[in-house]
Amino acid sequence: MTIPAVVETIDTADIARYHADGFLVVRKVFSPERIEELAHEADRVRARTDLIDQNNIRCRWQDDVDGVCRFDCFDPVIDLSEACERAARDPRLVAVISALYGEPACLLKDKLIFKAPGTTGYNLHQDYISWKSFPTTYLTAIVAIDGADASNGATEVFPGYHRQGCLSARDGNYHQLPDDAVDPSTGIVLELAPGDVAIFSGYTPHRSAPNRSSQWRRLLYLSYNAFSEGGEQRTQHYAEFHRWLQDRYADYGKTATYFR
Repeated sequence: MTIPAVVETIDTADIARYHADGFLVVRKVFSPERIEELAHEADRVRARTDLIDQNNIRCRWQDDVDGVCRFDCFDPVIDLSEACERAARDPRLVAVISALYGEPACLLKDKLIFKAPGTTGYNLHQDYISWKSFPTTYLTAIVAIDGADASNGATEVFPGYHRQGCLSARDGNYHQLPDDAVDPSTGIVLELAPGDVAIFSGYTPHRSAPNRSSQWRRLLYLSYNAFSEGGEQRTQHYAEFHRWLQDRYADYGKTATYFR
């Protein structure tokens, strides 16, 4: 594979900043027309009530501030939406990520998070999970469909900690990080306008607050690996991920799970 041409949206200083801080915000990667298309698609797939079921492992759930469990995410999503797949493989976005790697980027994972008003956030964690097959070059690009800020629970990242690698036990499980794993005063809330993209390393600690606004905060989360670390492996990743999820559900006595 050849490296896509570096786009005008980033330069060598941006690349250096990403490697130093573990995150980068790139403005106006997607046009208003593309974002409007993604917003319509988010509404369309959110209406897929045939898919939204607590036994369907494509679906993620999150409590709201009143403790009610609510549907929050499709993972994966590009097989449900051609518009989401076009965004995930958009040459301009892939060129930015390839520039950060210094080699071609490969799509590994894709999900659409809806974050309705009143939905709680996610506690401090890293995205990297120490499976033998999990790429250390894993990074995530957040495509803002709606604006994101502190009022609606935007992602907060903690710069520089990615250089310490995995901060939790390397046992193949997801781990929440203790709050004192980072200096809270260093946190940066990723304020995004529709069409902006925030990129952060799989080792970058991050969290999000509840959506206390009256508006949805829909974000397309797209994760990639460097070509040299396994090439294209999205299909294999989701097969392994689904087995892992079903095992975790079974640990809690939930054995009727399926993927649709």
